Amino acid sequence: MAPNPGIMQAVEQLGYRVTVGDVAAKAGLDVNFAQRELLTLASEAGGNLQVAESGDIAYIFPNNFRDILRNKFLRLQLQEWWQKIWRVLFYLIRISFGLVLVASILLIVVAITLLLSSMNSDNNGGGGGSGGESGGGGGGFFFFPYFWNDLIWIFYWNHDEPYYQQRSRDRGQKPQMSFLEAVFSFIFGDGNPNKNLEERKWSDIATAIRNNRGAVAAEQIAPYLDNLGQGYAREYEEYMLPALARFDGRPEVSPEGQIIYHFPQLQTTALLQNPQPTGTYLREMLWRFSHADSGQIMLAAGLGAVNLVGALVLGNLLTKSAIAGGFIGFVSGIYPLLLIYGVGFLTIPLIRYFWIQWKNSRIEARNHDRQQRAMLLNQPDANLQQKLAYAQEFAGENVLSGEDLAYTTESELTQQELEQSAKIDAEWQRRIGRSDN
Repeated sequence: MAPNPGIMQAVEQLGYRVTVGDVAAKAGLDVNFAQRELLTLASEAGGNLQVAESGDIAYIFPNNFRDILRNKFLRLQLQEWWQKIWRVLFYLIRISFGLVLVASILLIVVAITLLLSSMNSDNNGGGGGSGGESGGGGGGFFFFPYFWNDLIWIFYWNHDEPYYQQRSRDRGQKPQMSFLEAVFSFIFGDGNPNKNLEERKWSDIATAIRNNRGAVAAEQIAPYLDNLGQGYAREYEEYMLPALARFDGRPEVSPEGQIIYHFPQLQTTALLQNPQPTGTYLREMLWRFSHADSGQIMLAAGLGAVNLVGALVLGNLLTKSAIAGGFIGFVSGIYPLLLIYGVGFLTIPLIRYFWIQWKNSRIEARNHDRQQRAMLLNQPDANLQQKLAYAQEFAGENVLSGEDLAYTTESELTQQELEQSAKIDAEWQRRIGRSDN
């Protein structure tokens, strides 16, 4: 079984020497799950265990443990290959919608031009047919080269800087996507900005607990939660149960009957750290219609409108045309697809726009509720002050340094026994010398 990617990432970010509490807090993972996965990772990647005299364990991993695992697990190799392949595939998918838009417009323009040319030729008729056809053809194709000149810049991203790039440069911003990518962004957006919200929530909760040295009141965790319940459930702080289960915490009752929450596992760390930055409350990000430049969005919408109008005009001309074969026959066969694409190109963003407005209103309401709970901590009442003071009685930090180790898998047991024996003798000598004085 391949080790968990989240565990591996947390180990790398924490400097390759970690405790269960370090990893659980960093990744927001269940303490018991983190412990199992750390043992698996240490076993498979050649890690070592350092056991302190208190019984707490620190895990040490080689800096190249990913290389070790990659050579050991075919699954990890395939995952890395697939990630590289998927980045290319997804890029091709993104730009394909822009290419289809350009191709659709060009097909429609050429088809309309040919149909108008044919109709003009038929209207002139007789002996003047040849001259009329030539004149009609010239008139029909007259605007096509200019239309093509307006579109050709899309494919030359590094030549004759496009308008949207010029605007971005004027504002001191670097454009983040090409126009072809912007078309996809205009239609479908750029993904959920809160896709990792659950991970962020638990990571923020764990960080808040560690910043308060492992002991907190429920009011300090409430700004990171939703659905605190009503009535009895809220009064007895049942919303704290998931955090207690996840981080192996336990409630402590003060003499006044107030409850605080103690998390011993999160008090043990492999490295002394300053309080880590975290938000005062869990803030959900608002959805954006698109990350594309405003100029790109306007151009995509404009070309979409041109495409739809052109499709409607083409449909009208096809009903009047007697041409059944060749290029016009091909366009006639795929016309339903062109019309569906033209309608969907503008309808999907319109629906998505109103959906985003509704979604963001709910997000803002949740953010406001969590912010209000966080503001209560700025001016705590007498009851909360008593709870916070009682929590400080359980607050603490246990740093596993190399000086208080009872055992480590990094060296032979016999050597460690000799070192421990020397350490114990030195301690006895120190105490005897102190008693003599």
